[in-house]
This record gives sequence, C-alpha cells and structure tokens, in this order.
Amino acid sequence: MLVDSHCHLDLIENTNPEIIIAAAQANGVGHFLNVGLDLEHFPILLETANRIENISISVGIHPNNTDKITVDIETLTEKADNFNVIAIGETGLDYFRLQGDATQQQQQFRTHIRAAKEIGKPLIIHCREAVEDTLRILREEQATEGVMHCFVEDWDIAQQAMELGFYISFSGIVTFKNAKILQAVAKQMPLERMLVETDSPYLAPVPYRGKTNQPAYVKHVAEFIANLREETFATIEQATTDNFFRLFSTARK
Repeated sequence: MLVDSHCHLDLIENTNPEIIIAAAQANGVGHFLNVGLDLEHFPILLETANRIENISISVGIHPNNTDKITVDIETLTEKADNFNVIAIGETGLDYFRLQGDATQQQQQFRTHIRAAKEIGKPLIIHCREAVEDTLRILREEQATEGVMHCFVEDWDIAQQAMELGFYISFSGIVTFKNAKILQAVAKQMPLERMLVETDSPYLAPVPYRGKTNQPAYVKHVAEFIANLREETFATIEQATTDNFFRLFSTARK
C-alpha cells in the first residue's frame, strides 16, 4: 500500500472524493492526507474525513493566505483536537508571490509551530524561495517533528531539515526532466526519512504532467524514485508508508 502524504481533495474540480479515492485504491494507494489551506474549508475537510475512514486531514493557514487570514494558537489547537486531524499545516513561508515584507507570514508560521508543539502533532511545511528563513525559524522555535512537503531544494538543505527531525516528501516534480538537483537528493535520501505525495490537483508527475493531478498518480512518483535509486517499487512503497505512519502516529491505518 502507498500513502499520498499530501493532497487537496477538495480542490480537484468536478469529481467527488469517493471517485478519486476509488481510482487511487485501484492503483494501490490506501491512505490520504487531505491538507488544510485555510479555516473556511476546514469543515469540508472534516466532513470528508468523518465519512471516508482512510482520509486524514490537517488544519492550518497556507502562507499565501496569511495576508487575508490570521489565526491564534488556541484556534489551531482546538480544531486539531480531533482524531481525524493528524497534523498542523500546511504552514511555512512563500516569498514567490510576496508583496511587502514577510512579517505577517513569519509571525503566523511561528504560531503554527507553537500550536503543533502544544498539541503534539507534526508540522507540514511549505517553503518556496524562503529556505533560509524557514530553517532559521524552525530552529528558533525548536520545531523537531514534521515534513518538508513538496521538497525542491538541494542535498545540503535536505540534510539541514533532517537534522532538525523533519522528513522529506517528494512530489511529481522529481519526475520532471529538468529536476536534476532534486533527483540527486532523492537518490541519496535515507529510506527511513522519505515520503511521497501528489500535492494534487497540482504538479502531476510524468506521464501526466500538465494535467490535473490526483492521488492515484502518487504511484508514478514512487516508481520513478525506485528506478532512480535502482531499488524495487516494493521497497519504496513499504518504506514511505512506514515512514508516514511513524511520523503521523495518530493516523488510522
């Protein structure tokens, strides 16, 4: 069984979750982390997780939404106090579209880290063109548990993140022809620190690049990594699934 460690089921248009899950299960994908981006859609995520037992969810404000939404520790911990909520995030820093200074993003990032530590659940970290500040804040806040989702950095950054206690998650980007640096990271990555994801509906892997992504396609990410490392698919499948349930220890198997 594979796990899609990061997807956005509610953003896949014109398809209900049951159809998406059935297609994924037919491709050997058995568990799904449906990741929160804001509080407005959190009730939808929770309803889906309550209805479909192999879906877990998270609660958080995506850094690109922090200019419109602010959240406090109490709100995050209150919403995370549910057996279906296995993580805080996605949170982090995104300077790609940032207008003005990063103070609000950084403050909200710290709030998420503190909430995660208070409730004892892992963080889901989004980082885009902000790696130095992301690692600095994780160190300053003494964050020690979570995943660097949709990782796109080099081996040095991967090592720094792992030293802090974080797992590294590979999306469909690793299958792209121009992703040589990322492929080198995937090749060196210790098996016990690796996750796979789709980030669907975004970033569909080859051979579906440019199309709407879905959790079924996480198999192509795992297969590519297995070929890259000259290991069996079963090895990557077992390791990434074990890693997921080790990190997100409250997820229902």
